[in-house]
Amino acid sequence: MASITSLLSKPKSLPLSPPQRATTIKTRSCSCKVLNFGHQNPKFNQINGEQSPLQASFITRLNRSCSNRKVLALANGVSVGANEPDPEGKTSGRILLSDVVVQRKKEVFWGRKWNTLDMATAGVVLAMHLLSLFAPFHFNWPAFWLAVGLYVVTGLLGITLSFHRNLSHRSFKVPKWLEYFFAYCGVQALQGNPIDWVSTHRYHHQFCDSDRDPHSPIEGFWFSHMSWLFDTNTVIERCGEPTNVGDLRQQPFYKFLQGTYILHPIALGVLLYALGGFPFLVWGMGVRIVWVYHITWLVNSACHVWGKQAWNTGDLSRNNWWVALLAFGEGWHNNHHAFEYSARHGLEWWQLDMTWCVIKFLQVTGLATEVKLPTEVQKKRMAFSS
Repeated sequence: MASITSLLSKPKSLPLSPPQRATTIKTRSCSCKVLNFGHQNPKFNQINGEQSPLQASFITRLNRSCSNRKVLALANGVSVGANEPDPEGKTSGRILLSDVVVQRKKEVFWGRKWNTLDMATAGVVLAMHLLSLFAPFHFNWPAFWLAVGLYVVTGLLGITLSFHRNLSHRSFKVPKWLEYFFAYCGVQALQGNPIDWVSTHRYHHQFCDSDRDPHSPIEGFWFSHMSWLFDTNTVIERCGEPTNVGDLRQQPFYKFLQGTYILHPIALGVLLYALGGFPFLVWGMGVRIVWVYHITWLVNSACHVWGKQAWNTGDLSRNNWWVALLAFGEGWHNNHHAFEYSARHGLEWWQLDMTWCVIKFLQVTGLATEVKLPTEVQKKRMAFSS
């Protein structure tokens, strides 16, 4: 979900493969029954919030053999390898406490050439982590509450409400002055400018958990969590230029933020130091930025590894309650992948979604319009029973 990188060149053609997970299989003699595997993902129009008709009925075939170790399932004509749990309890190739199988572990740090952007991105991330280490030695309550306040402003208003639900998926509309204010809050999260962040996220939904997904746990948990940020060439090869953000490129404000992006967090850091000295810098920049980093990255990693699937999305997205608490409702990730256009991610009454509460408040006050939510018909189409 977070991106500090820019996509600058055209993609190379790559084959696509669906997500792989460990599959529960029961065997008797030479017959096998597949209880759960990836389904076709009915696509939604992100801008209009409309679901396209199903292209075809699901095709499933079972390669019957006397082996209890492996089954080949065919979904929509694409082969998916499914591994049965080892009788001795071994989980080689799986992510800890999950049924997600790492198809190919991506090595980012060694055995490749680092470009200037890779080193700059890694340098910024490392610098923020090092700065946060001073926190125990420079604690005071004003600095602590400053970090909490900026966590809400940059994390909730900036990343989840603006970059994600408003700009990436156009889940609602607000007046331009307010849209630009929220987007500027997102810039202060130090996760990239709106154009590049939104482009990467839209590509994630377009190629979710396939070979062209910028960050999928099928290449390892830590790759999906953060190390993909330091391999810009791979992202460029898979996705290419940010050609999916024409709506933002047409607006001078977002072009301005793209060209001057790094100056704005630096200016905030200088301001905080002037107001409260080194403790404000440590807590308001270091601790707060690292906290928001990892909470945002958990949506990419943990929410594709741990949790439950309520909807037939055909990818690895999960609803994860503890990520939802930390990330202002973003952890209801399977809900989001089922209804990408929805301004509300916590679809059940008990699914706390603080970002939706803010959007609802804006709607009640007349500032948010065209707020999109899934209809009952769309929910039925995405239900597993259908």
